[in-house]
Amino acid sequence: MTDTSIPSADQSLEEEAPAAATAETEGAATEVREKKAPADSDLFRQSEIAADYVEGLLDILDYDGDIDELVSGGRPVVEVVGGRLQNLVGQRGATLEALQELTRLAVFRQTGTPSRLLLDVGGYRAARRKELAAVAKNAVEKVKEHGEPVRLEPMSAFERKCVHDVVNAMSGVESESEGVEPNRRIVVRPAD
Repeated sequence: MTDTSIPSADQSLEEEAPAAATAETEGAATEVREKKAPADSDLFRQSEIAADYVEGLLDILDYDGDIDELVSGGRPVVEVVGGRLQNLVGQRGATLEALQELTRLAVFRQTGTPSRLLLDVGGYRAARRKELAAVAKNAVEKVKEHGEPVRLEPMSAFERKCVHDVVNAMSGVESESEGVEPNRRIVVRPAD
């Protein structure tokens, strides 16, 4: 497998460094680079690879959609917009989750690096994020009113993250996930 990633700024500088650099110095530079978060250029490259993969899938399925690739929140994102895309989302986003995993595998195959790629189709994730914020706020209100834990319905990892983010931003309550996939759910309870 060949590495097709764009060299980072550190790699470009190393290539221009004098040949007299010692092996000890090169090893230290490699060690530091491995500990850094991926550069935005690496993340954008991941989103480009993912967009190409998704475009190929749309062609095979004979679906029309505009594809945007970007980096948001320190992760690569691919958004597909257009009509007639609901089949790519599926019931409660199940098909979208599967497509996201396939797309992440396509990125891994080309880069050799696991990806935290986020795939959205038809604005589903943005709309679902709003719904989940309302669910989380409602659960928090119930916990504060009754002082009892509230167990939410089973959710995907994306959905649980959205709820945790809302709950963690509020005082007097905390949340945790319990159970095993696909029945993993969030419990909101009073903070200790």
